[in-house]
Amino acid sequence: MASKDKGVFSLHRLAQAFKCAFQGIAHVYLHEKNFRFHTAAAIVVTGCGFIFQISKVEWMFVLFCIFGMFVLEMINSALERTVDLITDEYRKLAKQAKDLAAGAVLMFAILTVLIGLIIFLPKIFD
Repeated sequence: MASKDKGVFSLHRLAQAFKCAFQGIAHVYLHEKNFRFHTAAAIVVTGCGFIFQISKVEWMFVLFCIFGMFVLEMINSALERTVDLITDEYRKLAKQAKDLAAGAVLMFAILTVLIGLIIFLPKIFD
């Protein structure tokens, strides 16, 4: 599309944007093992949320953790592909970029586990 059209609202452009976004979600689900693992974990945690009847505030934390994990996994995958696109050979900075992104995912995963323990452990032991 021409740059002059970028500021103009169009239902067709909006539909195309949603189509691309859903294609990205489908791609990451089909091609990234970690994303599928997080999806399975999200299903289990959501089921536990209903079983233990967590509060609205607890649901907000759980949903933030679930969707935050999905978003970070997608950003990590996008960064990995971008780095791979730029260089086919081993480069120290490329490795560092990939490791930093993976580290961010790991740190958020640790946070989500801690939040899950804070929410669910008292309910399990009651």
